[in-house]
Amino acid sequence: MIDDDHRATESSPLLRDIDTEAAINSKKSGWRQELAIISRYSAPLMISLLLQHALTGSSIFMVGHLGKREIGAVSLANMTAQITGYFVFQGLATCLDTLCPQAYGLGNLTLVGLHVQRLTLFMLVLTIPIGAIWWNADRIFLLILPPEAQETALLAGLYLKIAIAGAPGYACFESGKRFFQAQGLFSASLVVLLICSTLNIFMGWLFVWRLQWGFIGAPIAVAVANSLLPIFLAFYIIFIKGSECWHPISAEIWRGWGPMLQLAIPSWLMIEAEVLAWEFMTLISTRLGATELAAQAAMSTLSDFAFQISFSVAVAGGTHMAYLIGSGFLQRAATAAKVMVFASFGAGVTNMLVILALRGVIPGLFSDIGEVWHYIFFLLPLGAVLQIPDAVATSLNSLLRAVGRPDLGSYVQLSIYYLVGLPLGIAFAFGLGWSVLGLWCGILIGQSIIVSIEGFYFWKMVDWAKASREAVERM
Repeated sequence: MIDDDHRATESSPLLRDIDTEAAINSKKSGWRQELAIISRYSAPLMISLLLQHALTGSSIFMVGHLGKREIGAVSLANMTAQITGYFVFQGLATCLDTLCPQAYGLGNLTLVGLHVQRLTLFMLVLTIPIGAIWWNADRIFLLILPPEAQETALLAGLYLKIAIAGAPGYACFESGKRFFQAQGLFSASLVVLLICSTLNIFMGWLFVWRLQWGFIGAPIAVAVANSLLPIFLAFYIIFIKGSECWHPISAEIWRGWGPMLQLAIPSWLMIEAEVLAWEFMTLISTRLGATELAAQAAMSTLSDFAFQISFSVAVAGGTHMAYLIGSGFLQRAATAAKVMVFASFGAGVTNMLVILALRGVIPGLFSDIGEVWHYIFFLLPLGAVLQIPDAVATSLNSLLRAVGRPDLGSYVQLSIYYLVGLPLGIAFAFGLGWSVLGLWCGILIGQSIIVSIEGFYFWKMVDWAKASREAVERM
């Protein structure tokens, strides 16, 4: 039985600063109220995601003036670290976007901390095989890269060996920030990232240039910054806010992994499916020519940056909706889902308009080579349009996690990307001679289909009562 003092109400932290009377009565919920909540938490989360993305990718700027070989090595190492490590942690941690807010909504506050502890332990165990891959990455690179790139392969392998030291910290931060998000404390991770990003920049300058450590200074700076992230989160819990949801360390941390993994693995597959699809596009572009590859890399980087904006809306909205499901406010959850989709559509349109408005500026940020500049300029309108289905699909995936159906999202993502999107893109690129434009057309069609399938599920098939019952059963 939940103690009345800890029973969730609609005036709990996730809904502070919203009219109390309207918040308590779920039947009076409206679009304006839900939009205010999602907007409130999207803003700090958006900055946090951009800072975290910049932190892990900052090495390329640290070594930018050391030489082409060093830049290539950092790019290769970062891509490998993201696919085999960072995105694995991010994907698995999204299961907490379901478990923690639902536990908080049910009033079982310390269960929030227990969920975080269980997943953190699981991900720390995973750092062992991930670390083994990174430690032997130079041997793998030497096997698949041409002989003239051997030095780049060795440098990339050295980078990953050093980066292993920061992997546990990154994993702990991914689960730790969900601990705060479930309580509506979205600014906690922002404060921590502001501190660690500043330290990362300083350490990069100190190690690479001031102390003249050269190339190895960059991964050392990133590894130290990643290791500091969970430490500062712990300081936030102890000295500022959030301790009421902490669960004492006990044997419970070893039990109850089944429901967690049932959500974590398909959640990871959803993210990894999309990430690998984009990486395959870059690999395919290597067969189209140097200009095409450079343009594809630039467009992929731009889309990755824009994705952080739409992803912030998805995480904020999904967390809020999972809280409502756990609280039993199902009508509000249905309203919040609709508001979230339209908010993500708005974020996608905003991304599109900004890209189109800066069409003459963006190519110069990536290259001053005439052919590459013009090719990026040519691709930007299609890349801008792609922001809309990408943003909406991201929110729908978050909604699937909120109702406990990431398995459906993983099936849709895997089948559409790899049976429709990429095959069509390859056919357009090589069969019709559309080159990189064809690859993007294939992905655009694939994402539009994903939006149609998942959108239909939410509008016609989702069972809110079942989602609420399952939330209670997970407790």
